[in-house]
Amino acid sequence: MTDALARLRALQADDLPVHGGRTLAYVYDSGLPDIDRIAREAVAAAAATNGLDPTAFPSLLRMENDLVGFGLRLLDAPDTGVGTVTSGGTESVLLAVQTARDGRPDVERPAMVVPSTRHAAFDKAAHYFGVEKRVVPVGPDFRADVDATAAAVRDLGDRVVLLVASAPSYAHGVVDPVPEIAALAQARGIRCHVDACIGGWVLPYAARLGRDVPPWSFAVDGVTSVSVDLHKYGYAPKGTSLLLHRTPELRKPQFFASADWPGYTMLNSTMQSTKSGGPLAGAWAVVETLGDDGYLALSRRLFEAVDAIVAGIEAAPALSLVTRPDSSLVAFEPDGSCDAFTICDEMRERGWYVQPQMSYAGQRPSIHLSVSAGTLAHVDGFLTALTESVAAAQRTGPVTVDPGIASYIESLDPAALTDADFDGLLAASGLVGDSDGGGLALPSRMAEVNAMLDLASPAMREALLVAFLDRLTRPAHPPGRDDVPGAQPRRGQAVDSGTSRP
Repeated sequence: MTDALARLRALQADDLPVHGGRTLAYVYDSGLPDIDRIAREAVAAAAATNGLDPTAFPSLLRMENDLVGFGLRLLDAPDTGVGTVTSGGTESVLLAVQTARDGRPDVERPAMVVPSTRHAAFDKAAHYFGVEKRVVPVGPDFRADVDATAAAVRDLGDRVVLLVASAPSYAHGVVDPVPEIAALAQARGIRCHVDACIGGWVLPYAARLGRDVPPWSFAVDGVTSVSVDLHKYGYAPKGTSLLLHRTPELRKPQFFASADWPGYTMLNSTMQSTKSGGPLAGAWAVVETLGDDGYLALSRRLFEAVDAIVAGIEAAPALSLVTRPDSSLVAFEPDGSCDAFTICDEMRERGWYVQPQMSYAGQRPSIHLSVSAGTLAHVDGFLTALTESVAAAQRTGPVTVDPGIASYIESLDPAALTDADFDGLLAASGLVGDSDGGGLALPSRMAEVNAMLDLASPAMREALLVAFLDRLTRPAHPPGRDDVPGAQPRRGQAVDSGTSRP
């Protein structure tokens, strides 16, 4: 066991840091070591418990109800409000769509109306549950277009079971016009879900701190459900989220029961059956420790960091905000003197991870930041690294893609992409990592790869990334690298592509 733990630590050597405020995507850092310690101990204490049966482990039931109660109060829910702890924002969104569908069994071809800036989890829900997804545009401020939403509702008629708004949208960090969208839903007896997975735990505190926050919570008439993640700005361990409903009647179709088999009667409140009590206990312990005052203090630090970063971007001649953020998410883009993908690589070289965003619907590639309270202590270092990264990107100039590779990508059919097609692209782009052509090399710098993906249509990007993931997750043969069974390669190291080799 000691050897396995040592190998685990060795495997983690190339992971992004989860503490220190230098990873501005994927993780959320409170900057409080005691909170991390409490969370780890709580997860370990409840790791072996099972949320499948709340009567078998009443501690889990109590903790879940405590968390839901805190969330309902925070989000201005009425006394009738109820909720469930899920494994993350995607499961919360999936359940919101499934519940809207199953709440209208009379509708044969259910549909939902979503803005083009909705989270991709809604696309997954549409795919999984057979709900038609009608996408409407956003305005120049990147907020959902209410008139377009109303037109889509009229066009779809009685088939609409759900309208969706974001608080805020992930890509741009702005809150949709929730009151107008919720009013459309209420007038037609349609559910309205607010995806506040990334903003729901900070927007209430932002308002208390005197910041201008558009209305978005259960305080808005017509909002029937809200998703909010605890493992984001609740600073809880992954993965925990809340799906909150205005009434028990609205939640009821979410539940699943099956007694038509010889085993125990299955009863589930989420998509999972067996689920470890560890993440739930970790979230409960963090929320109990921080409490309302603790979250207010963390939010104050968070928005101080956001304001400083925004000011630094606005002062940089080569950079500009995509739009002014409503919450903790900042999106910005460079001018023509350099490119976003190279800046991201340069930031990584300086110990910071910032997230590249591809071009979309006329919007140029941009850089996304999910700012945490833990970032505040390092803002000066971040802005220095950003200045240096922009200068380095300007020296090298915007990244370009070889015309032959660009033509090859354009010739591919995303619906019929084969292994041979993908192998050809790997060879053309220099991503084959060993001499006989069977390896996939993970480059230390991603600008050229991202530039290639940026040339492709969304459908082609999806097909290429699915092919990439397929190759990346094929076990190496013989098993293991560096004597670690199943170990994944470091950047710059080749991984067996699974092709036939002597």
